Amino acid sequence: MTSNYLKNLDLKNIWHPCTQMKDHEFLPLIPIKRGKGIYLYDFDDNCYIDAISSWWVNLFGHSNSYINSKIKEQLESLEHVILAGFSHKPAIDLASKLVSITPDGLNKVFYADNGSSAIEVALKMSYHYFKNIGINKDTFLSLTNSYHGETLGALSVGDVTLYKDTYEPLLIKNMQTPVPTDKSINASNIALEKLEDILKKHHSNIAALIVEPLIQGAGNMHMYHPSYLIGARELTKKYNIHLIADEIMTGFGRSGEMFACELANITPDFMTLSKGLTGGYLPLSTVLTTNTIYNAFYCDYNEHKAFLHSHSYTGNPLACSAALATLEIFENDNVINNNKIKSKYIEKKLQIFNSLPNVENIRQTGMVAAFDIKGYKAEDRIGLQVYTYSLKHGVILRPLGNTIYFMPPYIINNKEIDKMIEVAYEAVAKLL
Repeated sequence: MTSNYLKNLDLKNIWHPCTQMKDHEFLPLIPIKRGKGIYLYDFDDNCYIDAISSWWVNLFGHSNSYINSKIKEQLESLEHVILAGFSHKPAIDLASKLVSITPDGLNKVFYADNGSSAIEVALKMSYHYFKNIGINKDTFLSLTNSYHGETLGALSVGDVTLYKDTYEPLLIKNMQTPVPTDKSINASNIALEKLEDILKKHHSNIAALIVEPLIQGAGNMHMYHPSYLIGARELTKKYNIHLIADEIMTGFGRSGEMFACELANITPDFMTLSKGLTGGYLPLSTVLTTNTIYNAFYCDYNEHKAFLHSHSYTGNPLACSAALATLEIFENDNVINNNKIKSKYIEKKLQIFNSLPNVENIRQTGMVAAFDIKGYKAEDRIGLQVYTYSLKHGVILRPLGNTIYFMPPYIINNKEIDKMIEVAYEAVAKLL
């Protein structure tokens, strides 16, 4: 079976996500045959460093032998069962583990099956909690430049116009407060003043503030200081507003600690998790929340108080087993400390971009690094030129507009980091 045959069959039948399909008249579509470690291999035996962890999900490499073994082991006993009225050991063990490793006070786990779904769950729970205690709060608050997913509720609390504008008439009520402009404490303080101004005026209508802690992923990897999270937690408590921490991308070591909230030492009312939760293997997400919120739904049968939200594959045993294996790797391999060493090495290598006059705003938080290409208009599609050059040289980079970012699997070594950085440097230098 040839690569060209697969490309043609794909383009005949598949509508790809976040893609203008007409681009594939000139942009290569690459069928992947297999993956191992940080590499993906196509049907022509070309290999590529997966520098974006296959949309930020892959933590410990493709076809990880340990995760493979745990999924195969689970497959022999139970592939799936309804989670309403039934349970199974992987779901129970995973929930127990998540409660033990997340910030104190997050004591209940609700399963869903992808990041956007987890956001929908958290929004609905927050609104419904206040309704159950006799308070009507029908509005949410989010940060400018934020992204929380592409289902209608998740879109409502986002601020990336590329995804949101078309569907504006369909969205739920949402307000926005300014994100800190940079990683300084001063920028955090200014943004917190704006946040309090909004909460003073509108707290009676706002159910929750939702944030991507420290790193706004699809918002061009914008980064800010942990002091903003500390202040936001204080203000949301002061004004009786829930705080939702969207750790779908930042969770499981991306920020430098297991969870970005740890860098601010805060406990949100809700924490949403997905992406790296299963090591990049299977769809799974969770919403962790407090006993206070859980107890507002706990009563004799009342259809209006019950949280009637479900997904067919909620708490899938195979996905839960992959997640448990992923967490065992964190425990056994000293991953967080090793990542800190690697992130220092990446920080050192990033300095090469200071020599390029078309690069600005080099930044890094943990195992996420980024910079912006300046001097070009959006219609120039400079990121696309970097993407195609990098593919030809064995590295998968998928820029966000004019933002180039690096988010590789944690098993990447220094030699592979060198190649990832060097190819990106060559791609950007070639633009001059």
